[in-house]
Amino acid sequence: MSIVEKTFKNGEVIINEGDTGNSVFLLMDGKAGVYSDYGKKDHFKLAVLEEGEYFGEMAILEEYPRSATVAAMGGAHVVEIPGNELDSYFKEYPDQILELMKHLGNRVRVMNNDYNEAKALLKKLQEEDESKKKSLFSKIKKHIDLYQHNKNSLTEPREEILREAFSKIRDDGSDNIKSFRKGMFVFREGKDDDSMYILLNGTVGFYNSYRTPAETKTDEITAVSIFGEEEMLAGDPRSCTAVVETDDTRVEIIRKDDLEPMFSNNPDKLNIILRNLSYRLRMLNIDFLKVCKEITETYNK
Repeated sequence: MSIVEKTFKNGEVIINEGDTGNSVFLLMDGKAGVYSDYGKKDHFKLAVLEEGEYFGEMAILEEYPRSATVAAMGGAHVVEIPGNELDSYFKEYPDQILELMKHLGNRVRVMNNDYNEAKALLKKLQEEDESKKKSLFSKIKKHIDLYQHNKNSLTEPREEILREAFSKIRDDGSDNIKSFRKGMFVFREGKDDDSMYILLNGTVGFYNSYRTPAETKTDEITAVSIFGEEEMLAGDPRSCTAVVETDDTRVEIIRKDDLEPMFSNNPDKLNIILRNLSYRLRMLNIDFLKVCKEITETYNK
């Protein structure tokens, strides 16, 4: 296995925005900044990576060019893992499967929070009068800056890659498949649950405050889809109630403890879970930037 350890000095580029990705990186020591338009006068820092975090994985999982530049901050020591040897790496270090999933799940959670914040700001701007909009200037500017430095990354991920991957698990024969009737719960809001789920057929709806006057339906998915992984990876209670919407719905239950042995028994399934997380993250980023675009074009005056 040709894993390489590398050390980078302060400001030195580890990966370049727009390059073809063929490696995944693990930050072993130090910090690294994630930038848009790095090296230009007005480059923009998108995030800071800490020790133990992965980066560059989305370009491998979804076969996309690098979406940002990553550069060392005060020096950084990394491990570079060739994309075509990721399976070998997981076989040697099976504990890192869960770490990579936690990393992707955390990024989905952060992006989801940013997206909800941007939607709330846009709604507030639409409702406020002109005098009050001025008091929101700092928040408006933040989203204008984010859009200006990321507008070229508004590229839809290729859903056919995910569909092709999902087709491999329709008839998996797992012993953990459960059948549900319409109206049954997969999980309930506020409850602890150490599982994630693959919807093999049927429809599942997601609700806040289910069966109360404040009930709100937040989403609906159809087969084949993965759901419930965010709270499982973070160890948080369920943020909503998952309700089966059609009879003869079949769901595969995957517990956290199943993930490491799954790699030995069914690596394709684990790869699908990773690709799904990456796809969701990319779609959230696109939706977030669309809201930032509306804020920019409407209120940047």
